[in-house]
Amino acid sequence: MSLAPLSNEQLQAAREKATAARRRRAQVKQDLRDRKISLAEVLELRDDQDLAQIKVAEILRCLPRVGEKTTQQVMARLQIAANRRLRGLGHQQVARLKHEFSDA
Repeated sequence: MSLAPLSNEQLQAAREKATAARRRRAQVKQDLRDRKISLAEVLELRDDQDLAQIKVAEILRCLPRVGEKTTQQVMARLQIAANRRLRGLGHQQVARLKHEFSDA
């Protein structure tokens, strides 16, 4: 089963949509680094189509004073898989993350 070929206009629209999504993800991560938004606010946006594909570990590493090692330790302690994406988080995992980083 093959996909129908896309017209040049459809390809261009898809590229623009993908670029906009990448820019939005990058902006959210930068805002998190700059403390313009909190982790709780990002977690509330986990069903957003543009943000749902960000890995939880990526988001945690954007927090100030949280590096690779801390990210791994927290995710292991909270029983969150290393490859988990925002959309895949359960309600209890979200609540535990919010509690863990309530001051961040």
